[in-house]
Amino acid sequence: MTLVALLAEAGLTGRGGAAFRTATKVEGAHAHGARLVVNACDGELGAAKDAWVVRHHLAELVEGATLVAAGSPVTYAAHRGSETVDLLRAAGLPVLDVPARYVSSEESSLVSLARGGLARPLTKRQPVVRGGRDSAGRRIPPTVVLNAETVWRVAQVAHRGAAWFRSVGTPEQPGPRLVAVSTPSVRGLVLETAAGEPVADLLRPAGGPPPGSPALLVGGLGGAFVDVGAVPGLRWSDADLARVGARTGPGVLEVLDPRDCPLGFVDRCLTWAAGESAGQCGPCMFGLPALAADWRALLTGADPTGRGVRARVALLPGRGACRFPDGVAGFAGSALRVLAGHLEEHRSGRCAATDPSPRHAHPAGATHPTRPSPSNL
Repeated sequence: MTLVALLAEAGLTGRGGAAFRTATKVEGAHAHGARLVVNACDGELGAAKDAWVVRHHLAELVEGATLVAAGSPVTYAAHRGSETVDLLRAAGLPVLDVPARYVSSEESSLVSLARGGLARPLTKRQPVVRGGRDSAGRRIPPTVVLNAETVWRVAQVAHRGAAWFRSVGTPEQPGPRLVAVSTPSVRGLVLETAAGEPVADLLRPAGGPPPGSPALLVGGLGGAFVDVGAVPGLRWSDADLARVGARTGPGVLEVLDPRDCPLGFVDRCLTWAAGESAGQCGPCMFGLPALAADWRALLTGADPTGRGVRARVALLPGRGACRFPDGVAGFAGSALRVLAGHLEEHRSGRCAATDPSPRHAHPAGATHPTRPSPSNL
């Protein structure tokens, strides 16, 4: 059985967030002789899975990359200055040094960087695995980008078979998958699990939600907030998370600190996101700073109904070269819904937060020493 057929039978999908069928990507890569970029950037806030795979399963990662590349060149992408870069270089592997910015690890940003351009999203006319030209007519060589966990899973499927892979998870989301869990006391704890497992079980090894925690953030800056009260009956699958407006995405869970105002948490995230623009599309350059300003107006009482935030959240999606504005707009929209009770407290001059200082703490094990994690923004 060919690798493509084996991956199709296993049902492996990308573990970086998009959940695209891996067999389809690998088939396209083989058909077009595409070079492979292994994305080990941990690009989402709170992410830690890529570093964990490189640290604990590097040999299998390289084996999976060799199978996918099928003789074409392989490059390993990681954020500049990270431990992951050091580990890859120490192993003698070709490394693509990626700026530690949010949009720099987006698929087409890595393709642009790998061909000698800037780490900015490309406006492309067809999937990058086919190559072609960008909107300015510049050549794009055939390239396939796969998340580090995905490439590791390719090696596992090749060794253990499709039946082994499908023996865990759900029919719609088969196979083992990693999740990075952060709580006020533990950051970036990586667990191996599978779709369908109770979310409460995933949070427990990191101490679980402390009393008074206002929300759980699922999926980082491109994700959604979930009321902590919904956690006991929630399962880690797209089908179950959909009922609370979330999805498994890149496999990141963040429990908000009850000592920290959740509206302030959102404010810091949006302010940081506004500075992460690639500087080439209006929705990032102007829309995200405007959204951050709208949220600040809501927080300070200048716009107590949140009319500006609601209007901006509806306006941003579906524009630009990448989906960064879409994700941030969804993040802000879910904050409006899930944190509505806290918004009411603010309007009446009350706030349940007891300590405004946790944002300045830097717990051991923070996943991005050179980048802020959500609780430290």
